[in-house]
Amino acid sequence: MQNRTMNDIKIAVIGLGYVGLPLARLFSTKFPTIGFDKNSLRVEKLMSGHDDTLEVSDDLLKEAIERHGFRCTSSLEEIKDCNFYVVAVPTPVDENNRPDLKPLWSASESVGKVISKGDVVVYESTVYPGVTEEECLPVVEKVSGLKFNQDFFAGYSPERINPGDKLHTVEKIKKVTSGSTAEIAELVDKVYNSVLLNGTHKAPSIKVAEASKIIENSQRDVNIAFMNELAKIFNAMGIDTHDVIEAAASKWNFIKLSPGLVGGHCISVDPYYLIQKAQVYGVLPRVMSNARRLNDGMGAYVANQTIKTMNKKGVLVKDADILILGITFKENCPDIRNTKVVDIYHTLNEYTDNITIYDPWAGVESVKKEYGINIVKKIDNKKYDAVILAVAHNEFLTLDIKSLLKENSVVYDVKGVLERSLVDDRL
Repeated sequence: MQNRTMNDIKIAVIGLGYVGLPLARLFSTKFPTIGFDKNSLRVEKLMSGHDDTLEVSDDLLKEAIERHGFRCTSSLEEIKDCNFYVVAVPTPVDENNRPDLKPLWSASESVGKVISKGDVVVYESTVYPGVTEEECLPVVEKVSGLKFNQDFFAGYSPERINPGDKLHTVEKIKKVTSGSTAEIAELVDKVYNSVLLNGTHKAPSIKVAEASKIIENSQRDVNIAFMNELAKIFNAMGIDTHDVIEAAASKWNFIKLSPGLVGGHCISVDPYYLIQKAQVYGVLPRVMSNARRLNDGMGAYVANQTIKTMNKKGVLVKDADILILGITFKENCPDIRNTKVVDIYHTLNEYTDNITIYDPWAGVESVKKEYGINIVKKIDNKKYDAVILAVAHNEFLTLDIKSLLKENSVVYDVKGVLERSLVDDRL
């Protein structure tokens, strides 16, 4: 790869989810690019011109295919001619919140089957420092028979995709880059710089780049946990947390955040990678660990606060008709990964089976498959004993919630966006 120019680069992006597809589409505007995913149904849908995650619009996807020659495949044979491999697969945790590296190992095996002398593999998946060089590249070496930093090279450029965010799209994100040698670091930086509007930050090593990504998400987790803890304190004191935040935000250096449910595939998962690795080195990360526990319990807290408010208002909880607005982990996107709204549902479900979840963004089949919960895409004229706004989809901001209430009903606003006179309690 050292002797190749930018004009020689052919890119394969492995993993076409929320991260891989937008990146592959962007790369295709400058380089010959192929997207690889083991899910043949996903590939088929993309080649028909539609992305179910809604991260890439139909127009942009069709333009990439028809104008730039972008294509997707589930066949490794079709990416053997590439020389710059980008791995963008999930990094989940297991049932005990321990890092699950199986997707990365599998992707590394795939790279090992196709990589050739002089090629580069760049990892984007969020990991603890050391995973790229200690876990992934040995797999590539073993499968390919090639020697790392002699026959092939590596880089790490952590993803910064924010699902559903149409402002901070991939081409506008400033990316951190790194490489396994100084020369490769420069090459990786140039490749990414060529498609980004706001440039890059070249980290001095792969481990530094890995660490930078994981603390981005851990910092947000800790900050939100602090706001959630404040919400619990002020709710117990009978003080509106949002009013407190508004008052405090009048100071120039106050960081304005809001309490809420922490789900998704980043903030609610990635800190566990650093927590686990810290313990290997004999460090007990108390702040991060406590933040995770606090944030993981907020769904049940919201449900119990709703029940408390119902009891105070004389609304019978047992067999109550309850409407939950939204199940995705954030507003205006279909992503249901690790959503804490299911914790609200399960806590309430101990008292009543009459729970309706309405979400115009989430896939009915996806929710059923992932959580075993039935949701609806539209609501009828039924009246409810309690309505919980869990996700601030645009559709809910204009919804006539009053028409959904019985004569004596409770409205709980998780997001703090509804008209105050309508709300009985909020986080």
